[in-house]
Amino acid sequence: MITNREMTMQDYTAMFRRRAMIILIPALLAPLAGFLISYAFPAKYTSQSVVLIEGQKVPESMVQPVISGDLSTRVNTLQQQVLAESKLRPVVQRVFPGKNPAEIGAMVDTIRANMSVEPVPSDLLSIGGSTKGKRPNTSPFPGFYVKYTAPNAREAQLICNELTTLLVDENSKQIADAAAGTSEVLNRGIEDAKNTIDSMDAKLAEFKKQYVGQLPGDEDSNLKILTGLNSQLESNTQTLNRAQQDKAYTDSMLAQQLAAWKSSQNSTNPETLQKQLSDLQSQLLQLKSKYTDDHPDVIKAKADIDGVKKKLADINKDSAESTQDSNEKASATEPADIRQLRLQLHQYGELITAATRDQKRLQQEISLYQGRISLSPAVEEQYKQLTRDYDNAQKTYQDLLSKKSSADLTVKMNNQAVGERMFPLNTADLPDRPSFPNRLFFALGGLAAGLAVGVGISLLLELKDNSIRNERDAEAVLELPTLIAVPWVGATAADTNGKFKFWQRKKTVQDGSAVVRA
Repeated sequence: MITNREMTMQDYTAMFRRRAMIILIPALLAPLAGFLISYAFPAKYTSQSVVLIEGQKVPESMVQPVISGDLSTRVNTLQQQVLAESKLRPVVQRVFPGKNPAEIGAMVDTIRANMSVEPVPSDLLSIGGSTKGKRPNTSPFPGFYVKYTAPNAREAQLICNELTTLLVDENSKQIADAAAGTSEVLNRGIEDAKNTIDSMDAKLAEFKKQYVGQLPGDEDSNLKILTGLNSQLESNTQTLNRAQQDKAYTDSMLAQQLAAWKSSQNSTNPETLQKQLSDLQSQLLQLKSKYTDDHPDVIKAKADIDGVKKKLADINKDSAESTQDSNEKASATEPADIRQLRLQLHQYGELITAATRDQKRLQQEISLYQGRISLSPAVEEQYKQLTRDYDNAQKTYQDLLSKKSSADLTVKMNNQAVGERMFPLNTADLPDRPSFPNRLFFALGGLAAGLAVGVGISLLLELKDNSIRNERDAEAVLELPTLIAVPWVGATAADTNGKFKFWQRKKTVQDGSAVVRA
């Protein structure tokens, strides 16, 4: 094949005509060989069943499903659980009784290798008649195929049915276990939440007891009480000052009254008597200097001195015997005005004592309420933290109760068979022809292989063929333009159908010289 020029469709058509037999012979023989080769492989039969997943009959807005999530993930999980050895051994022993443990183990491995689960196309599960010419409806109830391949049709059907039953039962068990487990977990959560609420109640009660009057709602009342206490303290202070002033004034009045009264009682006053005695003794000395002892004035002075001394002795004796009753006698002998003043002094003293006591009490209460008000922000922060935790515990408890109620409804719904469930829509069929080998597939494979071999051989032959068959080949080989083309004339000229079979002579001119090619 001349490769140093551009190939056209006519060139490829000519090549196909030249190598047609080389392409067609392998293409005809290879499918037959592939069909015959398919009989060399052992036949395998595939049985399949269809499992439908029916959604719950109660709307999800009313009762949430106990199991949610991607369906394919759930089905894959179910498949792995069904293929566990603990699940497959009873199946093998039931389908193939009498096998020894080694054979059972090998059969379990075989089942694992030959089982498959595939989703059902949604158009096959669409509801509402034929979908021909229409867009297929998306089924609200998806499903999946369960397939199993075995050396004979009956074995494939039996094991496929067993596997389908295992899948359906395992799904029902999972739903029941999930509902029961959810209910149990929620029960424990509710109990823990209730214990937390009880603990928070105790903490709140203890906090309120410890900080009574200092809680956030008591701040306004504390301010009002503090304002009232300040007013009371101011009034009490005024009363105390007034009582002290009145007492001082009464005390001064009493002193004046006592001085006046004592001045009127000089005759019986010991000091006055002492002074009188001194005066009389001085007078007696003066009289003796002038007169004799028998003089009447001297005798009278002596008598007066004796009288005064007697009075002093009686006063001293009375004071020693009646020390305890002196005040009472004195007060009893005091005038009514003095006793009235003393009574007023006593009342003022009691008033001052009561006012002083009330003042201390008010100051202590004011200090207490001032401390409460100053501690209110810190107490309020602690109280808010406790109430926030308590509210969160209450919310958690209510949420758990709501979920528990929903879980109970879900369990009841599953028990009444109105929840989500799987059931075999079609049981495992008995295959009437093997799924492998597919003889048509082998034949088509042989056809493709034959065509590939024929085309490859033809291409190889064309690459090795350097014949010149037309003007373009000649121009590509000689690298000179064609001047004259002489057609074939002879008995075979009619076979060319107006085309040149080959070139008899070619004449080219280049650089002033003539070249003739046969």
